[in-house]
Amino acid sequence: MRKSVAFLLRMLLVVAVVGVVLAAHQWWQYGHAPVVGVGGKVEFEVPRGGSGRMLTGTLQKAGVPVQAWELALAWRLRGDSDQIKAGRYELEGPLTMQALLDQLIAGQAAKERMIVLIEGWTFRQVREALAKAPGLVNTTAELSDMQVMQKIDPARAHPEGMFAPDSYAYVPESTDVELLTRAYKLQMQRLAIAWEGRAAQLPLRDEQVLLILASIIEKESARDEDRTMVSSVFHNRLRLGMMLQSDPTTIYGVGETFDGNLRRNHLRADTPYNTYLRTGLTPTPISMPGKVSLLAAARPAQSKALYFVSRGDGSSEFSDDLAGHNRAVARYQRKVQ
Repeated sequence: MRKSVAFLLRMLLVVAVVGVVLAAHQWWQYGHAPVVGVGGKVEFEVPRGGSGRMLTGTLQKAGVPVQAWELALAWRLRGDSDQIKAGRYELEGPLTMQALLDQLIAGQAAKERMIVLIEGWTFRQVREALAKAPGLVNTTAELSDMQVMQKIDPARAHPEGMFAPDSYAYVPESTDVELLTRAYKLQMQRLAIAWEGRAAQLPLRDEQVLLILASIIEKESARDEDRTMVSSVFHNRLRLGMMLQSDPTTIYGVGETFDGNLRRNHLRADTPYNTYLRTGLTPTPISMPGKVSLLAAARPAQSKALYFVSRGDGSSEFSDDLAGHNRAVARYQRKVQ
């Protein structure tokens, strides 16, 4: 009996020693043995919400020689499998298992894509661009504009103008709300900078009104050089209680039915955005203003100009009085025709 117990203890000891040796070997391989050799390349995509358990098949299809139990053990020891970043990965060797899993947690090797949001776009155009962006998950297709804004900042009611026109890199399988949140934060930063650096005694009560004016300036001028003068015209009109008489605001009020031709019936349509019929600014922004327009709204040029007309080359002619404006209209409208 004693011999049997001694034998059993010796066997258990051997098993324990072998287990320790195997575990030590496995741990050494985890941090030192390459699963992707020197010069080797692997490409694979980790879906959004993918778990460590699902990853085995993905890596094996990409040519990484890893077993399910090895990966499960590694994730158990690490304890961070819930932090895997979704996206498409393009990795080059040499890579150990540890380095590979570190990359998946950091997400740094995920191939980024780009989208550009253009100055002067409406929120409708932004949503259309996001819906077509390859690899970007559209989570807002069934939501109204207001509902989308509620997901980003419940304190804001209307999304128009709230997002910064810029170039944005994104990882495939990220969402439209994530990208919009970044664009929103950037626009709020730009707006705060413009408001803080505003000129004295502007007829603007707060940052939101500055954003509205900037959105109109954005649509009224194609040249950065003219924006401070366009701003000056609108500031002068606001001080005098004159109507802004802006075509872009009126067109915005017409909505999606506008066919590109501004007619008299449009100018007579009493919408909240028809600045030929209503004094003051529009109730919301009408477009997505860029940095130049924000700064122009905050620091207009010093002038007495009350009118401007397009010269037909992208620039504008500014006039202090109606007589001068009528002469400019006659000159440049004839030139255009």
